[in-house]
Amino acid sequence: MATPPYTTLITPAQLQALQQSSPGSVMVFDCTFELAQPLAGEALYDEVHIAGAIYANLDKNLSAPHDGAGRVISAASGGRHPLPTRETFATWLSQVGFRNDMQAVVYDRNGVNYAGRLWWMLKWAGHDAVAVLDGGLQAWQATGGAVESGKPTSHFQSNFELKAPLRELRTAGQVLQALGSTQTVIDARAPARYRGEVEPLDPVAGHIPGALNRLFSTNIGADGRFKPAAELRAEFDALLGDRDPGTVVHQCGSGVSALPNLIAMEIAGYAPTALFAGSWSEWCSDAARPVERG
Repeated sequence: MATPPYTTLITPAQLQALQQSSPGSVMVFDCTFELAQPLAGEALYDEVHIAGAIYANLDKNLSAPHDGAGRVISAASGGRHPLPTRETFATWLSQVGFRNDMQAVVYDRNGVNYAGRLWWMLKWAGHDAVAVLDGGLQAWQATGGAVESGKPTSHFQSNFELKAPLRELRTAGQVLQALGSTQTVIDARAPARYRGEVEPLDPVAGHIPGALNRLFSTNIGADGRFKPAAELRAEFDALLGDRDPGTVVHQCGSGVSALPNLIAMEIAGYAPTALFAGSWSEWCSDAARPVERG
C-alpha cells in the first residue's frame, strides 16, 4: 500500500484523493440495509452508490449462510445475524476481488449501523486497513463525489489470506462466565428494549445482568458524522465511571448495531474492546442464562 492505511475513519476528501492517486489499491463497500425490508438495501444500492462500490449484504455476505432447510451453517457465533466463519468470509472477499494489499472503505446510509459490521469483520480477519467513510453516502454526495447506478462491473477473483484476528470475539459462554467480575457489558439497543419494557424482535425482554446502556446512534452528530474524539471520550468516561475500559464487551440485539459504540471508543482513544456478536438474541435463547429488567 503506497499510502499509510486508514484504520478507523476516512473523510470523503481523503477517499477521493486516494482513488485518484492509487485507484487500484482501494475497494469501497456499500453496506446499506433495512432490517424490516431485507431487499431494500440492495435496491437503494442499485439506485445510487459510490462509483465502483461493491454491495455487501448483511444477510448474504456478512452473516452465516443457511442450508435448504433454513438452518444456519458454518457460523462463528449465534444470534439472529450469526457471523460466518472467517474462512467463509475470506472466500467472499476473494470472490469480489479484495486483496490483502488493498485499503477497504465501508459506508452505508444508516449512521454506520451496518457498515460497522464489515469494518469489524475485516479487522477480525486480520486486515487493519479498513476505514468507515465518515458521514456515509450523504457526506460523499454533499462533496460532489462520483456516484453511479446499477450493478457493478465484474472483478477478477483474488486470494484473500486470513491473518491473526485484530479484534476479539466473545462467546455467550465467556460473557456468562465473567458475570459479576470485572467485565463491563455495553448494550447498544434502545433504552426501552434494554429495560425490558418492549421487545419487538426477540422472545425475551430485558438485558444481560449488570450491562450499561448506550444507544448506538448516540455516537453520531447532527451532521451525520461521528462526534469529535474529545466529546466521545467524555461521554464514555461518564458512562464507565470507575470501570476499566479494557474490560468492555459490546452487544446489541444481533451483534450489528453494537459496532458504532465499539468504533466510537477507538475514535475516542481507547484500546480496542471486545464484541459479543451473538448479543441479546443469542443470550435470551437459553432460559438458563440470567435476565435483568429495569
